[in-house]
Amino acid sequence: MGNKFKLFLHMIKIEHSLFALPFAYIGCFLANSNWPGLKVFLLISIAMVGMRSFAMAMNRIIDLKFDKINPRTQDRPLVTGDITLKESWLFSIIFALIFVVACYGLNKLCFYLSFIPLVWGALYSFSKRFTSLCHFWLGSVLAMAPIGGWLGVDPHFQPVPVTFAFGVLFWVAGFDILYSIQDVDFDREQGLFSLPSKLGVKSALWISCFSHIISIIFFFLGGWVAGLGMFYFIGWLIVSCILIIEHLIVNENRLDKINVAFFQMNAYVSCILLLAVLVDIFWVY
Repeated sequence: MGNKFKLFLHMIKIEHSLFALPFAYIGCFLANSNWPGLKVFLLISIAMVGMRSFAMAMNRIIDLKFDKINPRTQDRPLVTGDITLKESWLFSIIFALIFVVACYGLNKLCFYLSFIPLVWGALYSFSKRFTSLCHFWLGSVLAMAPIGGWLGVDPHFQPVPVTFAFGVLFWVAGFDILYSIQDVDFDREQGLFSLPSKLGVKSALWISCFSHIISIIFFFLGGWVAGLGMFYFIGWLIVSCILIIEHLIVNENRLDKINVAFFQMNAYVSCILLLAVLVDIFWVY
């Protein structure tokens, strides 16, 4: 049982939760300008885990035929048979229900809107079959995190979470473009769309860099619109430096550094911004 649980965690890459979860927390803390309460905090956490687990499992199910022939994905549990297709579908359904129930526990607006990210997140897995903008589609899925975190506390749309959402969209798109360079030859062979396979590695690297410049601008604007102070902008400056360094270590001649840039460096971005928000909020209050 324990081994099966580990396989499911491996299938959904649970460690990649560091990308989106901190932004949901940023949304909920900024909406309340303080601690949102244990109930709300736990429900937002459960909703995020539910949504991400559902989306990742659906991605593995939908992409199974490609994962079986891609050398890079041969160790995925659904490919090896350690997890069956039936188990994966059951896993997806359970976590979709967990997400909807958690949203219902937050407020009516979250419940009514809960079906949108489920559909949008599932459809993302098909995007690589028809558009090179699939990276931005993925970014739009994770961009719902700060908006969802905010609405979980304050069920009214406001500029602050939307501004952070645009920052997340371009940040995720930027590092997903880098990540997809690993599959550029495979994507071309299979007729799949991605910016590296469509435009070439060099152009994709420039678009990734430009996307991260836009994300840096939106993260600055998010802090400014939210009225945050010095501590947030120190964190923003650190994050900006990390993203710049990321593009200095990854180039056409150093593609072996992609995994370092993708996970190790990008995992710091959301965590540092969350820490900066928390320090700024609780220093003031």
